Amino acid sequence: MQKRILIVDDEPAIREMVAYALRKAEYEPVHAGDAREAQVAITERVPDLILLDWMLPGSSGLELARRWRKDELTRDVPIIMLTARGEENDRVSGLESGVDDYVVKPFSARELLARIRAVMRRSRDDEDDGSVTVGGLRIDGAAHRVFAGDQPVHVGPTEYRLLHFFMTHADRVYTRTQLLDHVWGGNVYVEERTVDVHIRRLRKALEPYHLDDMVQTVRGAGYRFSAAAD
Repeated sequence: MQKRILIVDDEPAIREMVAYALRKAEYEPVHAGDAREAQVAITERVPDLILLDWMLPGSSGLELARRWRKDELTRDVPIIMLTARGEENDRVSGLESGVDDYVVKPFSARELLARIRAVMRRSRDDEDDGSVTVGGLRIDGAAHRVFAGDQPVHVGPTEYRLLHFFMTHADRVYTRTQLLDHVWGGNVYVEERTVDVHIRRLRKALEPYHLDDMVQTVRGAGYRFSAAAD
């Protein structure tokens, strides 16, 4: 079955251009011009990936990303932000809202497809991950869920991959570059600051369960995951 990709953009010309590239790459594109149309499309069938424009009428892409990350139906769906805002702070804001990657307009079809394939590949790799327990934290690989004791912990797809890597490589220090290679993939260009953003989001998700201190900063070296106190 073709992978379904939801294109959420209020400019018909951009939607058509992206849809054409997706069809050539054997994806199934679905169009939405605003938040309402996007929600209708998701209700009909949850997409395998969402391409989300930053600037939308009524509700911004950032607001939508935050909403979808809290919704059980869409919290595990990868999101790539399409944005004309290329400044570092804007990119960080996008990542902090829950998106997995971003593409700055104007972009080529080749670049967009490369980003899509990379995100799809990372999501597909997650399906093969096993279960693991460290301290009071547990990953159920079959269910693709995280638990603190018996309580579910809601994390985004990137935080899930990051946490799974940490938990299967506990008590070892990794630099930002090493984490990018292992979690994002060495053939994908992502800035090192992206790691810090997702570390903050992971800690925030673990904080209500008093497990955020398991993600430890090692000054001058990188990050370590450990059940032992830092």
